[in-house]
Amino acid sequence: MPRARYKSLVDTFAQDIRSGALAPGTRLPTHRQLAAEHGLALVTASRVYTELEAMGLVSGETGRGTFVREIALPPGQGSGQMNVATGMLDLNFNYPSLPGQADLLRTALRQLALSGDLEALLRYQPHAGRLHERAAVARHLLSRGLAVEAEQVLMVSGAQHGLAVTMMALLKPGDVIAVDALTYSGFKVLAETLHLEIVAIPVTASGPDLAFLHALCRRRPVRAVYSIPTLHNPLGWVMSLAQRVQLIAIAREHHLMLLEDAAYAFLAEDAPPPLATLAPECTVYVGGLSKSVATGLRVGFIAAPLEWVKKLERTIMATTWNVPGVMSAIAVGWIEDGTVAQLEAQKRQDARARQALAAQVLKGVPYISHPSSYFLWLPLGDEARADQVAMALQREQISVSTAEPFAVSATVPHALRLALGSVSMAALGEALLKVREAVRW
Repeated sequence: MPRARYKSLVDTFAQDIRSGALAPGTRLPTHRQLAAEHGLALVTASRVYTELEAMGLVSGETGRGTFVREIALPPGQGSGQMNVATGMLDLNFNYPSLPGQADLLRTALRQLALSGDLEALLRYQPHAGRLHERAAVARHLLSRGLAVEAEQVLMVSGAQHGLAVTMMALLKPGDVIAVDALTYSGFKVLAETLHLEIVAIPVTASGPDLAFLHALCRRRPVRAVYSIPTLHNPLGWVMSLAQRVQLIAIAREHHLMLLEDAAYAFLAEDAPPPLATLAPECTVYVGGLSKSVATGLRVGFIAAPLEWVKKLERTIMATTWNVPGVMSAIAVGWIEDGTVAQLEAQKRQDARARQALAAQVLKGVPYISHPSSYFLWLPLGDEARADQVAMALQREQISVSTAEPFAVSATVPHALRLALGSVSMAALGEALLKVREAVRW
């Protein structure tokens, strides 16, 4: 097929989709039907749909066909972007806050202003953080079941920065990293930016399919596993001790690095020990205070085997030099005076109340969650399309996430991930009622 004719067919489809002549949700001809209708080779017909998919106009779904996407949905919907219009109820992004947190900050700033060490905070800090601050974080991690020395702790600018530092320091482009088929969207962005090859581990109701991972490691040179064992985002599971032991056995057999994301771990009480406690020689533990305290604080931490600390420290230097001294001083002050522990306890209670409200409003609607998490996963019916449901809710002034930003495998399920922690309880109840109406169970 001449290039001009092939491009013309792509352009025709694109124009029809953008003009509305092909409505969102329209099922397009199969690749074979398109080839027969236009006298194309099958590979060329497939290329037409590949280009349309790359333009964001269609989506191919294994076993279902190729469908016109809802292109009116704002770009990046569900990717964690903060650009939510005024008046929009945000069930897309979690930034849980409690009454009185602003007053805590005012008090902390006043106390900091009176401290004798204030001038030192205006200078460059050690790349991994000041040793007394690292020691405070090490003491804080004891409450999460992780015992490490201060020298194993590195201060970073939030958990996302911690993930970036770890992946830049300890992995290289082309490395294979195994990850749950549905996982934290920010990790996907990092892996793609750093040119890492992501391989999806199928997920079950209670955790990753570890038998699949074991078989994968036997046939592929997997370098690392990214895991969220305690309060998985977006599925809310807490991996059992037996699952953790099995994962660690696989890691040790195949010499894998385990990258443990603990951003939401504070919400799950009585969880099994962290992977970093069970396998300290091969696990990097990454956490932060964005969810437990405030997203604007941007203080996180890495706990790693001592032999990896220098590489991590060098990467902190390369990316941000050091955590701002004022921010780390406030964070460490709140760790030491018990404010962080108090906020974590209050947020666990708040999350449980929000989950209880969701259970009441969504009664009869199948969804997946943890009783003290700030999000839930809502699979849609066989005929429902997530982009169309999200667009319908957008028109109702409710922002939600589809499964697409969280999906690692080629097959993206039709589901919504609802963040429960960013609006008032009254607004949350109102929004969930509209979600219930939109999914039409």
